[in-house]
Amino acid sequence: MLTSIISATSLVSSTVVVMMNEIGLLEYEVLTVIVLIVLVYAKEILSASNCWTKSLATSFKMGIFTLLVVFASIVTFKITEII
Repeated sequence: MLTSIISATSLVSSTVVVMMNEIGLLEYEVLTVIVLIVLVYAKEILSASNCWTKSLATSFKMGIFTLLVVFASIVTFKITEII
């Protein structure tokens, strides 16, 4: 009885460790930051040109806002990972 409790406990703890190590996705985090920088840069450049329209501004705002939420989530996750 005691042996089965110990083996079940070790199985659960090893599963938790594996789950903690596989949460972060570095390639998607870097891609998110790069796309966010490109969108902000493109918005600044295009806003000074003649082809800037209200629908284009709305499209950029939606993309940038979504990526800012993801960026804030990444930063929050990295801070909690350190703590």
